[in-house]
Amino acid sequence: SLYIIDQTLLPTEFREIELKTAEEGGEAVKALRVRGAPAIGVCAAFGVLVGIHQQVPNSSSEVLRVVDESADYLATSRPTAVNLFWALDRMRGVAHGNANLDRDALIARLTSEAVEICEEDTRRCHAIGEHGGKLIADGDGVLTHCNAGGLATSSYGTALAVMYSAHDSGKRFHVYADETRPLLQGARLTAWELVRVGVPASLLPDTAAAALIASGRVQAVVTGAD
Repeated sequence: SLYIIDQTLLPTEFREIELKTAEEGGEAVKALRVRGAPAIGVCAAFGVLVGIHQQVPNSSSEVLRVVDESADYLATSRPTAVNLFWALDRMRGVAHGNANLDRDALIARLTSEAVEICEEDTRRCHAIGEHGGKLIADGDGVLTHCNAGGLATSSYGTALAVMYSAHDSGKRFHVYADETRPLLQGARLTAWELVRVGVPASLLPDTAAAALIASGRVQAVVTGAD
């Protein structure tokens, strides 16, 4: 099974849900239970594994069939998510590139690939934080939009990693999180994440961002971008 945080329930409820089938993984992506490009890619990779364990293929050729079927289905969940197709292509490539292995060895190789996709993203997130955190100074006001934190990735975040790293190094600054209409990812997710780890933050109406910048209280804008 694959366990994810159901982001549609935040910030009022923190709940992990269990995904037992590739179809449930696709629904989770489509319904925004999991969102954020890196997190979607990681979820897709593990979703292929869930599909394998769901169908219990009895040969390597059957594993290949299930990988292709699961990947084809998961690819329909979010047509605009680049990381989704990237992760699925990696899983397909590993499956077909190791078709000579026996069933158990092939499933083990696919499992290792999914874990590596997750761990690669974690390493990248921490590297972004390490380099970007140096750009924030004591006393800065930092504006951010949407959500690019731990919820949107495998761990730590991309844009928010910059703030987490600066905070961990002892810098004192204030984050202004745009509410991010129409789905309010900034209000429901970013503000929740920042407060949860103790980063001083204020929730900002989207329409107030320009006035806040004009007031001189914003020294940096850090946001996720596809």
